[in-house]
Amino acid sequence: MDDAGVGLPALTNSADLHLHSTASDGALSPAEVVRLARRAGLSAIALTDHDTMAGVPEALEAAAGSDLWVLPGCELSVTAGSGELHLLGYQLAADNAQLGQFLERATAAREGRGREIVARVARCGIAVSFEQVERAAAGAPIGRPHVAKALIASGVTRTIDEAFDRFLGRGRPAYVPKELPTIDQATAVVRAAGGVSILAHPKDRATKPLLENLKARGLDGLEVRHPSHTGPVERELMRLAGELGLLMTGGSDAHGDGAASASHREIGGVRVPMAWAQALAQFAATRRAAGDGA
Repeated sequence: MDDAGVGLPALTNSADLHLHSTASDGALSPAEVVRLARRAGLSAIALTDHDTMAGVPEALEAAAGSDLWVLPGCELSVTAGSGELHLLGYQLAADNAQLGQFLERATAAREGRGREIVARVARCGIAVSFEQVERAAAGAPIGRPHVAKALIASGVTRTIDEAFDRFLGRGRPAYVPKELPTIDQATAVVRAAGGVSILAHPKDRATKPLLENLKARGLDGLEVRHPSHTGPVERELMRLAGELGLLMTGGSDAHGDGAASASHREIGGVRVPMAWAQALAQFAATRRAAGDGA
């Protein structure tokens, strides 16, 4: 396909199912994410901003009339009793009241955490205000990267990595742990919104006993392909997904900053077969048709 005669690559029949935008902590607007996804020749994407679906309408509008399929999604932070996990919800009904309330609580918790982080930064003798953090967030749910950007704007640090290394990372003076919902609560909300729950970037922590436990608590699948996964890890996750009857997903975890790292790639830098995206959608549709969810 030559999009509007500008020499873009042919569609690859592949998908990137883990993308972020300015609706959370990404650097690109949802419309720009769509534009670059089309330029990359992707057939499908999922917008999975942290604790919000605010960017989904813009992404859907930007993709309207094109060959790009946008799956509505969200990335949720949860606890399973052994630390923080991230859960990707796909094919979510954004107008679901239970989901809306859940995301509102998550946003409020993020704001409270942000204020405490700023207070701890102040105790380090650094004058950064919460209003500066809000400006950096530009209406998105507040996270540590927005505090890092405020530190950079104030000339305290030069990079986000430096801000985390000096102040915001685990064990640093301004670190504040998250108040998280349980995975049981999150999977119930995803199911109520007609969606599918996927464990994000489990790396080599995804043992069979852990996955069996999480499946019993509502997990539907695994993100097997991710920048942080080595070849052996990916193959083991695929094996476990097949053995346990779990769906498979994957994606670049792109945040639009253009920098490849151990945890992020550019849009389309990690791709999965379209069959995986179609399986997600079919699973959600079957669940809804059975009245199990929204």
